[in-house]
Amino acid sequence: MKITEYKTYAEAKANFTWDQVWEFFDGDKEHINIAHECIDRHPAGDIALRLLFYNDGRRETYTFGELARLTSQFAYALEKMGIEKGDRVCVTLDPCLEYYVALFGTIKRGAIVVPCFTGFGKDGLAYRLKDSGSKLLVTNEEKAKLMEGENIAHVIKIGEDFKKFIAGYPEAYPCKDNCSGSDVAVYQYTSGTTRKYPEAVKQYHKSVPIGLPATLFNVGLRKEDKYFCPSSPAWGHGLWYGTFAPLAVGTATGTGSGRFSEKAFLQGLQDFEINNIGAPPTVYRQVKNSGIVNDYKLKLNKISYTGEPMDSDTFEFIEETFGVAPCGGYGSTETGPIVMDFQGFSDYKVVKGTLGKPMIGVNVGIIDDKGELVPPGTLGEIAIMRKDGWFRVKDGAVEDENGYYWHKGRVDDVIISAGWTISPNEIEDKLQKHKNVLEAAVVGKPDKDRGHVVKAFVKINCEPSDALKKELQEFVKGELSKHEFPREIDFVDSLPKTEGGKISRREIKEWVLEETKGN
Repeated sequence: MKITEYKTYAEAKANFTWDQVWEFFDGDKEHINIAHECIDRHPAGDIALRLLFYNDGRRETYTFGELARLTSQFAYALEKMGIEKGDRVCVTLDPCLEYYVALFGTIKRGAIVVPCFTGFGKDGLAYRLKDSGSKLLVTNEEKAKLMEGENIAHVIKIGEDFKKFIAGYPEAYPCKDNCSGSDVAVYQYTSGTTRKYPEAVKQYHKSVPIGLPATLFNVGLRKEDKYFCPSSPAWGHGLWYGTFAPLAVGTATGTGSGRFSEKAFLQGLQDFEINNIGAPPTVYRQVKNSGIVNDYKLKLNKISYTGEPMDSDTFEFIEETFGVAPCGGYGSTETGPIVMDFQGFSDYKVVKGTLGKPMIGVNVGIIDDKGELVPPGTLGEIAIMRKDGWFRVKDGAVEDENGYYWHKGRVDDVIISAGWTISPNEIEDKLQKHKNVLEAAVVGKPDKDRGHVVKAFVKINCEPSDALKKELQEFVKGELSKHEFPREIDFVDSLPKTEGGKISRREIKEWVLEETKGN
C-alpha cells in the first residue's frame, strides 16, 4: 500500500513502514537532492509559491518552472564562484523570491544552506556566520551595511546585485542524484533558549523523506491543497512545515513577509483561497483577539499548529469559527516530529488540551528518572528511542488511558510548591480564558516556606488593579483547584519572546531571580 492511500489512523498505524516513504520520491537513500524533490520533479506550470507582503498587501505567485530555472542559475553561479559541495552559504532575508532561489539553489549545488532570522543584530548574525564557516552571505542592503567590517568572503545583495550574480547561466542544473541521504543540506540553528550559545543542528537530504509521514498524517497535506504557513522560514516550522514539506508533496505553499498584520493576513487567506494552514498558536490568538475574522470569506478546512500548547479559548474559537478542530504537532529541531494529532485521517479524534498521540513509525514513550517507562496517569519525561537508548526531550507529560499525551511543561519549568506538582501550562491556559487576559506566562518563584510559589506575568486589555489580581486568582481557583493558582501576579505591557516567536521563560525566570536577590 502507498503512503498516500491511507484513509484512517487505524489503517496507517497497522500497515505503515518506512520503505513506503522512499517510494514517493525520485531519489533513494544513496542518491537524493532536496531541491530536485521539492522543485524540479513537479509540473513546471503548477503554482509552487504564494507570497503575501503584510506591509502593503502585495501578492506574488511563482511556478515550479520559474523556481527550477532561477535556482539552477544560482547553483551554476555558486559553482563559478568556487562554492563546493559541503561549503556553507548563509541566507538572511524575509520571505521573497530571492530567498527561495538562494535556499534551493544552494542545495542544488550540494552546498549547505544556513538560514538566519532577519531579526538578528550584528553580533547574532556574526556568531552564526563564524560558527558555520559560511563563505557567502545572501542578504539585503540594510544587513549588508550592518555586517561591513566582518570577515565574510562574499556578500550578495538582493536587487541588481543578485540579478547580475545569476544572469547568463544555464536554466537546468543536474542535481537529481548529486547527493546522498546522509549528506548535510541545512545547518538549522536553535534559538539558544536552553543553551548559552545557539547550536547548529545538521539536517540531511534524507530529512525531507523522513518528514513525509508527518506532512501527510498531521498537516493533512495533499497536492490539491492551497497551503499557508506564516512562520519565518529561518526557523524550523517555517522551513520544514512551511517550505520543504508542502513543496515535496507538490502542494503550493504560501507565506507572509514583513511585520505581521491581522487584516492583511486574513485578506490574503481569502484572496489566495487558502484551505490548509499551519501556524503557531500566537497567530490564531491574534486573529481571535482582532475581532475581524468574520469580515472575510475563508475556506479553511484543515488547521494545524506547533511550537507551543494552544490555550483552550483559542482552540474553541477555531472550532466555532471554522467547524474543524485544530491539530497539534510536537517535536524539535533535533528530533523531528514526536507526538501529534492526525488531521489526515477520518477516524482520528482530536482531544482539546492534549499533544495528540505518538507519531506513527516512531518509538515514543514517557520515562522516569531511571529511564524506565511509566504507566498511564503518571508524570514523566517524553523520550524517543534511538539506537543507543532513550533520548530525553526535556518535556514533562502524562499519557491517559486512551493513549493521548498531556503536556505538563518543560521538565525544568514544572513547579513544586508545598509538595504539589503544578503545571505552568495549565495555569496559563486558564488565565487566558479570562476576558481581560491577552497573554500569560507562569513560573515558579523561590519561597522559604513552600519551596516555590506560582507567579504569573499577565498582559491585559484593561487598566491594572489589585481587584483584577484577586479576580484572576479566584478565577483560576475555580477552574483548577485551590492550590493551583498564582499567589503573585504582575501586569506587564508585553512578554519577552524568542526569535522564533515563543514566550521566553528563560527571560521571565531572570526577572524573578532579580526580584529574589538579597531575600
